[in-house]
Amino acid sequence: MAAYLYSVQMAQASAPTAANLTTSNSMPHEEIVRRTQQEYALEMWGAGYFHVNAEGHIVVSPLGPGSRELDLYKIVNEALDLGLSLPMLVRFQDILRHRVQQINEAFRLAIQELNYAGQYRGVFPIKVNQLREVVEEVISAGAEYHFGLEVGSKPELFAALALHRDPESLLICNGYKDEAFIRMALLGRKLGKKVILVVEKLEELLTIIPLSEAMQVNPMIGIRVRLTTRGAGKWALSGGEDAKFGLSTADVLEACRLLENHGMRDNFRLLHFHIGSQVPDISILRKAVREGARYYAKIRKLGFDKLNYLDVGGGLGIDYDGSRSMTENSTNYTLQEYARSVVSHIRDICAEEGVSVPDIVSESGRAAVAHHSVLILDVFGFIEKTRTRTSDIIQIDEIQRGQNSSTVEKYVRELRSMLSTLNKKNRREYFHNANEIKEDVESRFNVGIIDLHEKAAIETLYWLLAEAIVRSYDQAKTVPDEVKALRASLAAQFLCNFSIFQSLIDHWGLGQLFPIVPIHRLSEPTSYRGTLVDITCDSDGRISRFVSGEDKVNPTLALHHPQGKPYYLGIFLMGAYQDIMGDMHNLFGRVNEAHIFLDEDEPEGYYIEETIPAATIAKVLEDVQYDSSFLVREMKEQIDKLIKEDHLRPNEGMKLLEAYEKGLQDNTYLRFHCDSSTFNSDKI
Repeated sequence: MAAYLYSVQMAQASAPTAANLTTSNSMPHEEIVRRTQQEYALEMWGAGYFHVNAEGHIVVSPLGPGSRELDLYKIVNEALDLGLSLPMLVRFQDILRHRVQQINEAFRLAIQELNYAGQYRGVFPIKVNQLREVVEEVISAGAEYHFGLEVGSKPELFAALALHRDPESLLICNGYKDEAFIRMALLGRKLGKKVILVVEKLEELLTIIPLSEAMQVNPMIGIRVRLTTRGAGKWALSGGEDAKFGLSTADVLEACRLLENHGMRDNFRLLHFHIGSQVPDISILRKAVREGARYYAKIRKLGFDKLNYLDVGGGLGIDYDGSRSMTENSTNYTLQEYARSVVSHIRDICAEEGVSVPDIVSESGRAAVAHHSVLILDVFGFIEKTRTRTSDIIQIDEIQRGQNSSTVEKYVRELRSMLSTLNKKNRREYFHNANEIKEDVESRFNVGIIDLHEKAAIETLYWLLAEAIVRSYDQAKTVPDEVKALRASLAAQFLCNFSIFQSLIDHWGLGQLFPIVPIHRLSEPTSYRGTLVDITCDSDGRISRFVSGEDKVNPTLALHHPQGKPYYLGIFLMGAYQDIMGDMHNLFGRVNEAHIFLDEDEPEGYYIEETIPAATIAKVLEDVQYDSSFLVREMKEQIDKLIKEDHLRPNEGMKLLEAYEKGLQDNTYLRFHCDSSTFNSDKI
């Protein structure tokens, strides 16, 4: 009887009770901050933009620490009232402006402190986020600094030429180029823009020279040198001697000879190198800058006196996991240290070589835009391994009374005995014994010896015991690897209304970490350790690596029971690449967007400047060549045929066609009217 009672208690403990689900806002703010830091490392990766308030809501300070705080939960609800639905991308345009200003001010300060004779002329590589509203905001924020643009393809160049208006800022053209690409860049020179064609392979120079002569354009030419220094992290292959782009030392000399022979010595204006995105270690960046500066100085000494720009490329990383380390998801340096390192090493090399210092160019896209956007998801259900109903316990009890095979009865007694006698001394042995029982039952089921009820009973008791074993290690200083794996296996799967392939492609493809935090209810203790799964019909559509204050990277995320109410999660630092690189897996398409601007005259200190609806079903189908009129026509033919054959009444057929046409204009993502039944475990 004791074992039976213990099983019922364990079953009840595996799901939060009504009392446990009661919302409590009595936790002191200091404790809320401490718990949020412990579970999500919020203050570490938040970079002063993201915090938690006394209500347990995530708040955003768009102008950095100490600035006006905006309640993200209230912003999302206001956007929902305006007709948007989840998932939703919330863009804080003031963060975008602040980041651009911070990068420029960091270089301005470094130049001032180090008495550097040159200037900083940064550019935004629009491949990081080509969305017009983002590029326009970057240009506006960088106007006083003459902050320019960088492009790597013909479509990007066409967009940049239209948006670029500052005659003092640079428009740098990287990437492989054909004649049409080069011609369009030279057209920009005719318009008085500082368009620099960066030579990625020697053959491009053989096209630039005659084409510029034919068009009577004085081109600004850059050369990308392939350094021996390699980057680190996920994008290390962007640099080094095996890099995809750039000229070898011999090719650089040949390019110099070609320019001299055509009387174009003064057209060589920029030297460029790049060792990869998100470089985690400042020592690698310093080494690359020294090598690049040495190339610059040596070329200047060959007589190329108009060479006055040194482009150090991208690489400036951000701290995704808050560890401030050399791991691939972090950085061991600050923005100011980065700027000071670039300026000081270029200054020192030029002093050694006795040449004038160049104006410094950097292409820091990720650092400029990553922080400004947050993806908001709604949780619409969850799956638990230890979800146990009263009916499960009754069936287990019936098995023990002898209505089933003797082997299963024996296993039920053993598992119940282990549940009731579990302690720190025997917990590991019990885990091994339980695994042996589970494996044997699975084998017997596969050959047809036991039935579904018996298998369900053993599985129920096994997972209850597994949860008790994991719980017994909660305060342990060391946890065996097999128990860590069991803890991860026990995690609930929270079902989220989004597509990883569309919105979080770098996580799926590269294992990139992104901080994920509930945007509300942080004043309440969490109820679960869980993983996240999306709505695509693909097993890879899941997240099982999370930023954590305790372990840096955790296989599960601390989450609350949804309580039959809307439960929102935020995925942060989403502004770089994710907007652009997502694919059309399952044809979900772009999500809704809300653009937020600070405004002191508004009661809440902000206004929603623009909302952009998500892609409709018709739009994503058209992208894969399913024209809406064609689809409707095909459906009408099928309905007309059924009407003629008396399988459908005409009125019914027309209603079906109308519903189909109307459905084409619907959102591609799921819509839920959340009520208490949505999260009833028995119905999942």
